[in-house]
Amino acid sequence: MPHGPVLSLACLALMSLAACGNYDFTVNEKVVYTPRPLFADFEVPDDALRACLEQAIKDDRVTAASELSALNCSHAGIASLEGLGVFTGISRLKLSSNRIRNLTELARLTVLEELFLDDNQVVDPVPLYELPALYRLDLSGNPGLQCPASGALLRVEHLELPAHCRES
Repeated sequence: MPHGPVLSLACLALMSLAACGNYDFTVNEKVVYTPRPLFADFEVPDDALRACLEQAIKDDRVTAASELSALNCSHAGIASLEGLGVFTGISRLKLSSNRIRNLTELARLTVLEELFLDDNQVVDPVPLYELPALYRLDLSGNPGLQCPASGALLRVEHLELPAHCRES
């Protein structure tokens, strides 16, 4: 007896069910499955950062803060990172070309591996010194940056700094 048609039909049924991940399933008018709601329990005062986070949560179907692993909020008009620290699962963060100055909130992102802060208004990089997983950091285009001391970013393998830091 050929198993091909039966196997194909089973695969088709599974694929159809997977596409319905956002719907309740009922059997005999009784709900047997309800998908988890998207994560919304966070407060971020900066409107631009909040909008970027909401879009990423929707796109990636994030149901818990720790599930958000990558965030790209470049060219978004962000001035404050307050509240971002609740997303402790972020390992890749792109914040290029914003108006960010204070990095204190980033110290809470202990799994952060890649951070792009080029073309912002960053002055003090000290909150980044203790990030244990950070290996790629771009701080270029921050004209007021207090240049990190030699060896301050020991774990960082790929480091981009503004011209005034490379000259000293």
